[in-house]
This record gives sequence, structure tokens and C-alpha cells, in this order.
Amino acid sequence: MNSRQTEKQAKITALYERLSRDDEIAGDSNSIVNQKRYLEDYAAQKGFTNCVHYTDDGWSGGNFERPSWKRMLADIEAGMVGVVLAKDMSRIGRDYLQTGFYTEVVFRNNGVRFIAIGNGVDSADKSSGEFAPFINIMSEWYLRDCSRKQCAAYQARGKAGKPTTNHAIYGYRKDPEDKHHWLLDEEAAAVVRRIFQLSASGYGPQQIANILRDDKVERPSVYMAKRGQGTQKNSTDMSRPYDWCCTSVSNILAKPEYMGHTVNFRSYKESYKDKIAIKRPPEEWTVFENTHEAIVDAETWKLAQRSRQTVRRTDTTGAANPLTGLVYCADCGAKMYNHRGRKQAEKENRGKDPASGLYPYDHYDCSTYSLTFHHADKDCFSHYISTRSLRTLILDTIRMVSTYAISNEAEFIRKVREASEVRQKEMAKDLKRKVGKAKKRSSELDGLIRKLYESYATGKLTEKRFEMLTAEYEREQAELDAAIAEDEAKLTAYDTDTERVDQFLALARKYTDFSTLTNQMILEFIDKIIVHAPTKVNGEREQEVEIYLKFIGKFDVPTPEPTAEELAEQEKQRQRRAYYRERGRRQRERERQRREQEQKSA
Repeated sequence: MNSRQTEKQAKITALYERLSRDDEIAGDSNSIVNQKRYLEDYAAQKGFTNCVHYTDDGWSGGNFERPSWKRMLADIEAGMVGVVLAKDMSRIGRDYLQTGFYTEVVFRNNGVRFIAIGNGVDSADKSSGEFAPFINIMSEWYLRDCSRKQCAAYQARGKAGKPTTNHAIYGYRKDPEDKHHWLLDEEAAAVVRRIFQLSASGYGPQQIANILRDDKVERPSVYMAKRGQGTQKNSTDMSRPYDWCCTSVSNILAKPEYMGHTVNFRSYKESYKDKIAIKRPPEEWTVFENTHEAIVDAETWKLAQRSRQTVRRTDTTGAANPLTGLVYCADCGAKMYNHRGRKQAEKENRGKDPASGLYPYDHYDCSTYSLTFHHADKDCFSHYISTRSLRTLILDTIRMVSTYAISNEAEFIRKVREASEVRQKEMAKDLKRKVGKAKKRSSELDGLIRKLYESYATGKLTEKRFEMLTAEYEREQAELDAAIAEDEAKLTAYDTDTERVDQFLALARKYTDFSTLTNQMILEFIDKIIVHAPTKVNGEREQEVEIYLKFIGKFDVPTPEPTAEELAEQEKQRQRRAYYRERGRRQRERERQRREQEQKSA
């Protein structure tokens, strides 16, 4: 026996078997056990030796990322394989382009003999391969037909309000009596509730992840893998069970399923060959409400979404500010920046009560002013206000309006309606002006388009130029129509105001303690805060702050005329402030004189 024959015999005879879930439906003849026996018998009959099985069980023929297939290709490229045996061409794959590439190019370039027994294909016999391309096409047709049937079943199930996912999400488990229905998993549901409560209280996803990690709460993939659930139950890294990440928290907070809804068709694929799905925007999702028990109520879910929309960076004090994104300058409309710190606070407050505020060095400035502070020409001006004063005003406003609304419900509803009517009248005036301008411009555009058509018809304008100008005018008209529709939609109906009042009353009744301003109260009650520039009145600094509440906007609680005792107390406080201002002025004057004396002495 020569060396070439010895080398040929030493090479592997690769016996390749593959079975997908769809192939299982065809019967036992396609089973992996039967494929192995069939290939072994054929190899023994034909005298092939050194047989090695490469088996992919449960893998689709349209997917060429199969583990054993890739291992066999690696052995082929390493020169270890001499022959590849398969039951038929469909075992190699059902994508005719890729199947042909491997059998006609890769195998041939590596000197590998390929035999598909059931189809009578043998690369050693050139005449046997004439029909191989047609066999591959038939295999792909089969795959395409299966994909179409699966897609139809998927669409039918999704449109019927049944979950299209194979696994229940974290916090739920499948109902043993109905696989399309979800039941609460109480242990995981408690974690989900905690995540939403933390988010509603102003904590960001990373902060929540850190809290869960410190409390040694198992992350969802580990929790579900231990119970044989989830899509990655066999590949989850169990060595880091508590390493929550902010992405996991964000994904949980974004799911409407936790309100008890079924959400289908979040993504789609253009072709059954695509590996990556295309995400649909939320407005294109199909949502079926109240299909299973809710873990969080709708208000908590909405509150968490509002909290997620505002980025709250943790600053040098180690805490995030719940007022971020809510405070605006009255003059330029820009957001106001928060400035706070511990070091400066300690310096400024030696000997003072440490419980007098959150951070004594803690205030807001207009962001436009802050960004141009060092410029020769400053834009806007400071609008300085301390965070302690701002929080006090917010708490007082929430307490006063809530108490008044509950105690004087009929009067409160009447006042909100009156304020709404005033706003609507002002909006109607603006709307009429805008609509008039829009209609005038639309009429002008119609005339311009007619003139363009006449110029085009007489040959004065080229077709390309005509189409370009016409498209621009039509686009402008479409934008005008959209703007008009949007403005008209802003004129909310009278009944809508009643609904908003009811929502505010329900929110006010939810709280029984208004002694402390919490982050959740800020998120639930406050829509925006507008800070005006300070002014001096009778030597005292005064500053207007407009606080707009959710559902009702700015609401001024009627206040009775102050009593003689209250007026006397106000006068006493005014005199006290005047005394401290004067004392401070005298101290500054003495300090100035001392420095001047030291300079003269030097």
C-alpha cells in the first residue's frame, strides 16, 4: 500500500446528521438515531473507515451557525476530513445558495468527497451532480413554505391576544393548564414591584441595579435559569448571580406587560433568512389590555416612565437631584442649573444647625447665565434661588392646593374650569391668527403651483425643475395642514378639564402626610417650575416662583385677609430681617476699614 493510500485511509469519514423541530414532524425516519444507523451501514458497505459523527440536533437547515457543522468545517479546512456522508442534501441545509457554496466550492477546494445518499449525489461521479442545484432549490422551497406557515400561525396567535414569546417574562410563569396564559411568580414579582417603586421615587436604573446587587438579589437570567425558564437557561453565567446591570433594570421598566397587558409584534423580519429582527416603534405594537394579573398599577408605571425620561446624574455629593429638568428661567426659558457641594457647605455653615437643609451650598442659577458668566456680554442673568427655599415653596404649594381641593371640591372644580376657559380663549385667539396666516400661504402656494404647471406645459420649465419645485410646495402645504390640525387639537374640550380635575383630586387623596417633600411627590405633583428674577421692594429681596401642578397647571389658592395678629407677626419678621441686614452691612464696613488700615500700616 503506497503512502497516498495510507494518508487517504487516515483521514476522517465525516458522518453528518441534522434534525430540526420541523423535521421531527415528518416522522421517525428522520430521527438522529436513524440517520446515524443509516450512515454507518452505508459507510461499512462501501468500505469507508475512520468514521466520526457530526450531529446537530434541533437546528434549522436555514441556519449555518450550527455548532457541529462549524466544527466539521474547521476539520475540513485543517485537512483532516476526506469524505462527507449525509442522508440527503436537505441535511446539509435548506438555503440553496449556501448549500451549493459548501458542496461545490468548499468541499471541492479542500479535496473532500461529498455523498448525499438519498439523492444519489456523489462528487466523485460528475454525472450524479447535475440535479444537485434543483434538489437544493426544492429544499429551500420547503424551508420557505415552513416559514410561511409558521409566520401565519404566529400572526394568528398574536392577533388573538396570546403572547407570541416562547417564555414568560421575569415576574411571571406559564399557566400549567394554559401555556398562553401567565401567572404571577410571587418571588420575582416582588422584585419587579420594588424596581418600579424605586424608579418612581427618583432612582435611576444604575442606582437601582446597585441596590439590588448590594442586597444580593439574583439577576433575572440566573433566577430563571435555576428554574429551567428563559431563552438562555443553558448558557447563563452562574458565577455572578447578583451582578445586575442598568440595561436589565431599564428593560423591566419599559415593559407594559407588568400592567397586565399582552404586547405583541415588537419586531419583524423582512425575510426568513434574516438573523436580526427590526424593532418597531412603540406606537406600532399590538397591545391587549388586562390579559393577566398586573404586578404594578398604571399610575406607578407612568410615574416610572416619567422618572426615566429625565437624566439624573449623581454629583459630587453622592446623590441625584429630583428637581432636575423641572426648573426653568422665566426670562430666557432655559433650564436652571443646580449647584451644590459638601466642602463649600461645611465652610459656609460652621456653627450652624446641620439639619437646616439638605446641602447648605445648594442653589439654582439660569443655565444661560451660567454658561456665559465669564463672557464680556452675559446672556440673561442669575435668577439665584436656594434649593431649600424652592423645596419649601413646592411643599407649601402641594399642601395648600391639595387641602383646598379636598375641602372645597365644588369650588375647586369651578375655579379650574374658569382658568381653563381663559386659557382656551387665549389659545383660540392665537389659533385664529395662525390659521389665517396658514390659509393665506396655502392659497398662495396653490397659485404658484398653477403657474409652475403653465410654465411646464409651455416648455418654459424643464420636467426635472417642475417636479422639484412642485414637491417643495406640496411639502410646505402638508406641513401647514399638519400645523393647523395640531393647533386645533390643543383646544381641549370642557369635559377633558373635568377629567383632569378628578385625576388631581385622586392624587391629593392618595397622600395623608404633607410634612415632608419626597421625591415621589415631586414626580407625581410637579409639571414644571418657572423662576423669575428677584426684585427689591422696600429694601427686601422678593422673587416670584410659578409652580405648575399636574393636571391643573398653576392654581392660586384663595387666601383670607390676614388678621391683626398675623400682620403684627409679619411686621416683626420684616424688622428682624432689616436688623440682620443692617448688622451684616456694619460688619462688612468694619472689615473694609480694617483692611484699609492694614494696607496703610504696611
